[in-house]
Amino acid sequence: MTLATLSEVLQPALRDGYAVPGLVCLGWEDMRAYAMAAEAERAPVILQAGPSCRAHTPLPILGKMFRHLAESVDVPVVAHLDHGYTLDECREALDAGFTSLMFDGSRKPLAQNIEETAQVADMAHAAGISCEGEIGFVGYSGGEGSAGTDPEEAAIFARESGVDAMAISVGNVHLQTDHEGGLDEARIRAIEALTTVPLVIHGGSGVPYAQRAALAAGSRIAKFNIGTELRMAFGAALREAVNADPARFDRVAILKETHQPVMEAARAVIRGLGASGKA
Repeated sequence: MTLATLSEVLQPALRDGYAVPGLVCLGWEDMRAYAMAAEAERAPVILQAGPSCRAHTPLPILGKMFRHLAESVDVPVVAHLDHGYTLDECREALDAGFTSLMFDGSRKPLAQNIEETAQVADMAHAAGISCEGEIGFVGYSGGEGSAGTDPEEAAIFARESGVDAMAISVGNVHLQTDHEGGLDEARIRAIEALTTVPLVIHGGSGVPYAQRAALAAGSRIAKFNIGTELRMAFGAALREAVNADPARFDRVAILKETHQPVMEAARAVIRGLGASGKA
């Protein structure tokens, strides 16, 4: 069993100058490819179940899938709830065997966000697992706009919520399909000057590769969430598999052909964050 908490993988990353990938899962095929990529790279990995994943597969099932994968490899695997919106949802994930709960109160006023995040952090810590919170709002490409993280508010949030990791909004955007986002490094440094908690970038697919690598090595950002670029790799492989033989209908045979391309894309993400060989 190599199941780990978020703190157990982020604290070494913070100390040694790399970042751990939070890989967004949608189903068995991608999460298995991610776990095998981590093993091949000898790297820790965070398997993440976000809202769209949970809408497709119930949390108790996802918990069993993540834990099974953790048992099948010998590198640290974090079973992480991504964007939990209620205390009940976070409790359900805890009961399902998750080792990390991300409570997203970023749309709420600061005091409410702190209060509700602290409840989740207390619940997580009582069970021996980790909690991630978010201050500032990370928007969506072609959708809801971002609200940048205020460094002073980040300091208050980090101190009073008790989180083990803090997601920030510094120019990052969810669901971006290119790598031209570029993060606001001045804002990152201002947040770093006032906090000590590991920092998290949601919407990491949109961050240029070079900046991703530089921040992983030289900032307090210890976790980059990567989803869109891996979904694009999966989609391209699936499309190629289907189009190669229009008469083929067996889903297992078709989905099998997504494994290698998605695994290689995940390995590239891990290498780009400097996490290879750190397990």
